[in-house]
Amino acid sequence: MEIICLQENLKKGLNITERIIGKNLTLPILNNILISVEKSSIKLCSTDLEIGINCEISGKIIKQGAIAIPAKVLTSFINNLPNKKVQLKTKDNKLTIKCENYKSQIKGFSPEEFPIIPKIKSEPILKINKDILRTGLSQIVEITAISESRPEISGIYMKFEKESIKTAATDSFRLAEKIINDVDIASINENEIIIPKRTIVELIRILQDDDIGNIELVLNQNQVLFNLSNVQIISRLIEGKFPDYTQIIPKEFQTQVITNKQELINNIKLASFFSGKANEVKLSILPSKSLVELSSEDADIGSHKSSLPAKIQGKSIKISFNYRYLLDGLNNIFSDKVIISVGKEAGKTLITSVGDESYKYIVMPIKA
Repeated sequence: MEIICLQENLKKGLNITERIIGKNLTLPILNNILISVEKSSIKLCSTDLEIGINCEISGKIIKQGAIAIPAKVLTSFINNLPNKKVQLKTKDNKLTIKCENYKSQIKGFSPEEFPIIPKIKSEPILKINKDILRTGLSQIVEITAISESRPEISGIYMKFEKESIKTAATDSFRLAEKIINDVDIASINENEIIIPKRTIVELIRILQDDDIGNIELVLNQNQVLFNLSNVQIISRLIEGKFPDYTQIIPKEFQTQVITNKQELINNIKLASFFSGKANEVKLSILPSKSLVELSSEDADIGSHKSSLPAKIQGKSIKISFNYRYLLDGLNNIFSDKVIISVGKEAGKTLITSVGDESYKYIVMPIKA
């Protein structure tokens, strides 16, 4: 194999592919990136057997071939080269790198040892703008659970409907739902899937690239493919059935509050310094005063109390939350005002934004 490419292009491709690589002691070959050159294509590939990433880069092909190279060494080295032409040449499973007055050699492995990343040849079921998808997934991805006993809630649920994707995530203490609109859906035969959180995290990261436009999503049995022009992300799907979370969303409310989002966030952050090990912040909702009072207390530190104005319907109520859970929901709302609706059942609370019904966040109180 022999190619010449710009350091900038090689660096970008390596930084996309190497992120999923850890330090695998059981299968050391997984600690490598496969560089393969075929006809007019230069590909960088990585996998951890759950996720696979293929990234095509541009460059001049002199000779075809392939080699597996330790990812961290190669990426760190290329990142520190000047932005000039880089020559990569292989012989006897060794990669020689030349750039200006630099010349190095890295020991690699036979490409036959590298796992085969499955190819999905089915037709895409949908196309969507990358910014719309990235924003929507970012609103729910951190809500997923880390659970080996319940793998179905350790991923992102997707349901493909006529002109939208309904997405959801939960960790049993809170739940987020985001309906992503403006989707070009060709087929909804496989209309419900669960994608591992790690796949979605990597997808969101790669979607920050300005060069990516529309994305195609392809399904094949227990795998999903995100086709992003010169990058492909292939992932296994999580087996099992996602909980029927629509039963969790409260329908009737004892109290509803409309208030300024940023003021509420600031009040919660100040109260959090006195919230103790339970992260508990108390909300006293007072319709007669049109106020929400926040308080917290730690026996070792002290106490805190603040209030903010609000438009309130319903009865007065005192309710406590884990302040981190409140902030997670509020930080994913993009409007200036939020609606906090306390359900009649066990104080289950729905947080939404004024003017946007596409995002719902449900959080269980510590006590109500």
